[in-house]
Amino acid sequence: MTVELQSIPELLAQRASATPDKVFLFSQADKRKFTYREFAEAVGRTAGMLAAKGIRKGDVVSLLLPNSVEYVIAYFACWQLGALAGPVNALLKSQEIEYVVSNSEAKLMLVNSEFLAQVERIEIPHVVFDSESETGKKFKKEKTNQSTAQDELTAQDDAIIIYTSGTTGKPKGCLLTHENIIANARQISTWLGFTENDRLLTVMPLFHMNAVSVTTMSALYGGGSTVVCPKFSASRFWQIISDYQITSFGSVATMLSMLLSTYPDGVPEGLKTDQLRFAMCGSAPVPAEVLHRFEETFACLVVEGYGLSESTCRSTFNPPDERRRPGSCGLPIGNEMRVVDEDDREVPDGEWGEIVLRGENILKGYFKNEAATATAFRNGWFHTGDIAYRDADGYYYIVDRKSDMIIRAGENIYPREIDEVLYQHPQILAAAVIGVPDELYGEEVAAVVVLKPNATTSEQEVIDFCKARLADYKCPKTVRFVEDIPKGPTGKLLKRELQQMFR
Repeated sequence: MTVELQSIPELLAQRASATPDKVFLFSQADKRKFTYREFAEAVGRTAGMLAAKGIRKGDVVSLLLPNSVEYVIAYFACWQLGALAGPVNALLKSQEIEYVVSNSEAKLMLVNSEFLAQVERIEIPHVVFDSESETGKKFKKEKTNQSTAQDELTAQDDAIIIYTSGTTGKPKGCLLTHENIIANARQISTWLGFTENDRLLTVMPLFHMNAVSVTTMSALYGGGSTVVCPKFSASRFWQIISDYQITSFGSVATMLSMLLSTYPDGVPEGLKTDQLRFAMCGSAPVPAEVLHRFEETFACLVVEGYGLSESTCRSTFNPPDERRRPGSCGLPIGNEMRVVDEDDREVPDGEWGEIVLRGENILKGYFKNEAATATAFRNGWFHTGDIAYRDADGYYYIVDRKSDMIIRAGENIYPREIDEVLYQHPQILAAAVIGVPDELYGEEVAAVVVLKPNATTSEQEVIDFCKARLADYKCPKTVRFVEDIPKGPTGKLLKRELQQMFR
């Protein structure tokens, strides 16, 4: 791209004009496919429906949908109007969904019928969006405002509000602009060499920026195509790779482990996977043993990267060639990156410090949370809370997290949120949640609990209490009952002692 783009609709319009008949989007679930022109038309129809519902530039539309072409169309329809897409994690429980939708001040929800029971208490209007064509027919007779905000959009206009887990127990709305999203798509597609010949597999959930940025927007920017799967299935995975001639896919370490377990002898005979260039992996470091076994078993390179929602998605990637360094999250792909000490001074190579970022893919700020924005952007750099070091050749290595965040199979979990639920239990006096190593998921959630005097309850009852109030992936899988929770002289939890209980 030689012309500087101002908005995502402008990028789509360029693609639809240049290669109108090239297939951009495939639906693995029902075999539908959309050329660039057909996709742009579907986006236009859905944008017209949203306009008929009163959505205008700057409004938020919450999206509670399964992985589908409808999800991708919904994103682009919001952007066509200058509205903000507000993806909602489909794993959340009703009260968690209600908080995200309410806090974002959404004007409308697009929801799949399978999630209707979870939004009964939410008062804002919603549209059932199971099928783009069927929904379009229902609204065809309504008076629609076909004008869009495309010509009015600037690179600095907000495009997405996505909620990240917060250390205070309440998620924060991360605001990403059109510039952020286009920049990260450009950075990723340029670094990995994506072209019109690439076909990416979107199997990661579309309520996370990984799927939006790495396998959807990067495919669009490179002029290629993407295949949307409802969910990851180890048993069907290689068949899909063969059927659609996938050249790359997004993943987390857990997926690689599951594929190794399901196919210990490699790709099944008769399937064509020669076109597969590499697996992109992020969210948490891939254990060296898993990485080497995957590459040996499936003859597929694993390219690790690092990033977070606040950097749109990816800030680093290993080079997809002989320069790749296993164990490293790679090199910066377009943004500035440093490792600093507690006083924000850059540390020498090899020394541990906090990763700070700066660049056009870094978020604008947190929605109506000036304090969190100011803290994160102190001294002009975004502070990630992740601890790393850089080697003499500029490769970065993640070693720890400054925060207490747990990463389970690519999902970020903050213990504070679970602590608050445990403290609501009538029999619990004190509680603390930590992450413990897990061979499959990387980390698993564990709780240490002190009961009130003369109180009795069971491990399963505590777990069930959490399941009624939290997404399943956040709930403790094990509970230890103790007489006291070990703390230091300042009252800080002694996490190492807590983790020792589970070894």
